[in-house]
Amino acid sequence: MTKETIVKRLPIVIISIVSTGLLAGCGTSQAGSLGPAPTGPDRPASSAGTTQPSGVQHPAPDTTSARPIGLETWFTRQGKLFVTERTVPATVSVGRVALDRMLAGPSAAEYAAGLRSQIPAGTRVRGLDVAAGTATVDLSSSFAAAAGPPATRLRIAQVVYTLAQFPTVSRVRFEINGQAVTAIGGIPLRGPQTPAMYRGYLPAIIVQNPVIGGQVASPVTISGTADVFEATVSVRILNSAGDEIARTFTTATCGTGCRGDYSVPVRYAVTHEEPGTIEVFETSMENGQPLHVQLIPVTLAP
Repeated sequence: MTKETIVKRLPIVIISIVSTGLLAGCGTSQAGSLGPAPTGPDRPASSAGTTQPSGVQHPAPDTTSARPIGLETWFTRQGKLFVTERTVPATVSVGRVALDRMLAGPSAAEYAAGLRSQIPAGTRVRGLDVAAGTATVDLSSSFAAAAGPPATRLRIAQVVYTLAQFPTVSRVRFEINGQAVTAIGGIPLRGPQTPAMYRGYLPAIIVQNPVIGGQVASPVTISGTADVFEATVSVRILNSAGDEIARTFTTATCGTGCRGDYSVPVRYAVTHEEPGTIEVFETSMENGQPLHVQLIPVTLAP
């Protein structure tokens, strides 16, 4: 596995699109459709292509029921990308819904945990069209507001990664008010944008399960992707008093220069429901100190 390989996984059902024929009716003057949504209860994890962000390779759609579906939404934390999820009613316009949820910004719990959006307030999706692997997204003029280069690149990356969760999207072309653009906020765009162009904004450790603000029970499965020394990912759980009640480690499928999957069930003990924190980090080989720490506030159930 190379460092370009971004592995995808989320804890609930996620969208799958297996036929570009489903996309033919998406014009840029109306909400884009990325096909019917699956409604199964689980999301199996597997590797993705080099132009896909971390997450899962999506199962074939099941249109026989209308159970809620899950969508990746990408925000930022401490200057890096951060993926979380939204549960929405079943819909055929999954691309548009994913963008709308992203534009709505972090939840209160996510904001308290440090999540932010670099996309200017007031930005709207005017249209979405997908053809031959390219998603053309038409955004309102607010999206092109001037900002510093890091914030603008993260702004673009949020859109690219949110759309690239779908197997039919490998690149994103931007329009502003219906017009193709060659730059956004002073940042030149050399053709359609891909996740690989923004992989430098991925943190060393991504936690995809559990999500911020979620309720967990013992054993809780902690999973995501990581690019850390010797692929060793450390985990600990803190209770509401900040006391450590569980600690373990696991090995990702790749490390030390490449990104791999990790997943580990962790048992803990509490006597009642209470706030807690899951910490996922790399342990320094030099001094044992935690590196690249990801803090996920949750509710711990017995």
